[in-house]
Amino acid sequence: MTTKHSSATHGSSGGRRLARALVACTVAGTALVAYVAEAQGAQPSRAAGERVGGGAGNAGITWGACPALAEGQTRDPRLTCGTLRVPLDYRHPGGAKIDVAVSRLSTAAPGKRRGVLLLNPGGPALGGLDMPGTMAPTLPKTVLDRYDLIGFDPRGVEHSTPQSCGLNDPGVPGLFPYPAADGSITKNVALAKADAKRCADTVGKNLRYYSTANTARDMDRIRQALGEKKISYWGQSYGTYLGTVYRSLFRKHTDRMILEGNVDPTKVWADEVADTWGKGMADRFPDAARVAAAQNGTLGLGASVAQVTRTYLALADRLDRAPATIPGAPVPLDGALLRNVTYGLLLHNETLPVLAQFWKAADDLAHGTTTAADAEVLAQVFADTPTSPGVPADNQATMFMALTCGDAEWPHDVDGYAARTAADRAKWPLTAGMPANIWSCAFWDKPAEATVRVTKGGPRNTLILQNRRDNATPWEGGVGLRKALGDGSVLVGVDNGGHYVYDEGSACADKATVDFLVTGHLPGRDRYCTDVVRRK
Repeated sequence: MTTKHSSATHGSSGGRRLARALVACTVAGTALVAYVAEAQGAQPSRAAGERVGGGAGNAGITWGACPALAEGQTRDPRLTCGTLRVPLDYRHPGGAKIDVAVSRLSTAAPGKRRGVLLLNPGGPALGGLDMPGTMAPTLPKTVLDRYDLIGFDPRGVEHSTPQSCGLNDPGVPGLFPYPAADGSITKNVALAKADAKRCADTVGKNLRYYSTANTARDMDRIRQALGEKKISYWGQSYGTYLGTVYRSLFRKHTDRMILEGNVDPTKVWADEVADTWGKGMADRFPDAARVAAAQNGTLGLGASVAQVTRTYLALADRLDRAPATIPGAPVPLDGALLRNVTYGLLLHNETLPVLAQFWKAADDLAHGTTTAADAEVLAQVFADTPTSPGVPADNQATMFMALTCGDAEWPHDVDGYAARTAADRAKWPLTAGMPANIWSCAFWDKPAEATVRVTKGGPRNTLILQNRRDNATPWEGGVGLRKALGDGSVLVGVDNGGHYVYDEGSACADKATVDFLVTGHLPGRDRYCTDVVRRK
């Protein structure tokens, strides 16, 4: 799972990657690579105000201006937006309605157009209106000629009838239950119970209908509104689960599907978190430790992966016991925040040098010996994140809980969480027991419907892209998804770290992706790419 604030863009390629990860690290993650340059050969958008689609009793979408951006953000000027009314509860389609915000970047060339490519950046609970504009410049003309790119804010997220529990701590990291320094989960239990009660008291039973299954049903309403018989789809991170659910519910309407950085649909969500996050961090952390070790002369964190790891674990323990004040920041640097920043900056290879510098600055801060260089790094990492106008501050955190708690029932046994946390803490020290700890879902209302069952079979139409060392959705997630989908899918694994596969240095993976979108042909069998070229 990943989290960030927005997918709107901020400048040139390399700088934007760094800025996005730095912004995102304060909310425990980041998402797609953003680009602003004009897409090669892209076609102009249809006129604002044009109404398209509709049929079978489903209204079309009137395209016009998109919602205002947060301060400092920009978007592709060709992007147009509209809204679609959908049922709150699909079991009662004539009842209450909510709005879903949809965007379109018309790029398909006359005579070559295949259809639409619907995009989702994951999260859970990330907005996707600007994803077409950020994805388009990464795609070749052969793809853009065939698809109009469609984005949307999932129900309850950002501009799609945004939900809010009125949480005291509006950030997603506040939901991540790191135990106390001595391993106790007493405070975690109290916070989980309080957050669940606040959501129940503030939003009530309706929050149960903001689920992945209903979001998939919204996607099919988008398909109908666009007048398409089928949709192609590209989902990242949590978006892979959303895509898998759509494929399960609407197999006949699924065209070509790309799933990148994957969730095992048989482990949603308690097992996905508890069974994979510790190992994912253990697999990925050495990549950053090697970067730090190579600079031991200036950083002083250790000359080997083992030494850097010991330094990091000692620092996390020290900050658990004695948080350090961050100049100009509203919260202190404790062990949880150190781990969350680390998690976020591990998602891209380009941010590993910044992560090594951050560790050095954090260590100096803990010992009261910060330098001017430390202050500069800390200011980068903890810069204020602008908020989108009209979106509640706790919107992502609210919807993160709604989805993770509402898709499947979690265990309710507090003592069981304590035992699992202690075992996980001993096995995976880098995550300190957090993945197995108690979440608000232990006190949540029972989901409105059973978890969607994913079955094998169907057309061979799904490409699974998975990095070997992905700390957010580890390798095992891609393998589990491949097993769940069976012969309807192919796994393209990559010997790389980080959360994103396409356009991250593997010509092998990129070619498989583009060939599939253009021709519909998947590789004949699962493939493992070892040709990654690091960006300079």
